[in-house]
Amino acid sequence: MDRNTTLKAAADIRKLCIDELAAAGYGHIGGSMSICDILAVLYTDILHVDPKNPKDPDRDYLILSKGHCGPALYAALAYKGYFPVEELKTLNQGGTSLPSHCDRLKTTGIDLSTGSLGQGLSLGTGVAVGKKIQGLDGTVFVIVGDGELQEGQNWEAVQFIAHRALSNIVLIVDNNKRQLDNYTENICKTFDYKSKFEAFGLHAFEADGHDVCDIYDKLTQAMKNGPSVVIMDTEKGHGCSFAEIPGFNHYMVITREMADEAIREVDRRLEASYGQTD
Repeated sequence: MDRNTTLKAAADIRKLCIDELAAAGYGHIGGSMSICDILAVLYTDILHVDPKNPKDPDRDYLILSKGHCGPALYAALAYKGYFPVEELKTLNQGGTSLPSHCDRLKTTGIDLSTGSLGQGLSLGTGVAVGKKIQGLDGTVFVIVGDGELQEGQNWEAVQFIAHRALSNIVLIVDNNKRQLDNYTENICKTFDYKSKFEAFGLHAFEADGHDVCDIYDKLTQAMKNGPSVVIMDTEKGHGCSFAEIPGFNHYMVITREMADEAIREVDRRLEASYGQTD
């Protein structure tokens, strides 16, 4: 990977997402921001996908189980060229192809509909098994939220993945430590994710979810050592100046002024990051 190229992709996706939510005037900013760097690495350096052939049966799949963070995925898809960037400003509007939760029947590039938390990993497991049965290439990547892991269906899927030794699926945990109205630890203690996943039979890796090089390194290791999970240490609202500080940043009203300042801050941070060494 080229670090600077991926850093710019992350900044561009983050800015597109902020602008998209500002056009709507509201939205799930916190969780959307926490996965922008992960999406940048996936769409710039990892995923075998082609916007001109979005239904290629041998493609990699990306399933965003935490579907309320669709705005970030929409921004990544627009950045990649699945549809015009201008469409992002129709988010949640009547007749839009970009609904609040991801819908494969409405949006080009969305592989599976999600949003009912806890179900995405089971869906992804089914896709991985289907690929094996049909002899198809491609890896299935599933992004889940840490709060979402309170749903027992996830752990049933993890157990099945390990039992079937599904090497063509990689679970990504967005461990941003918050859910809708409080810190995840206060709602239902998470304990140690790495130990839990390893106890269920998965290879578990940990990464700084805002370090594009670390994200890339751990995802490539996971792909070689499946079935695997990468637990991403992230910050809810990361990279968006107005969303990083508030105690409640799951869903916010967003003005044009707030968005413009946040976008300028993204540019400043990008310029500063270019000078850093790994």
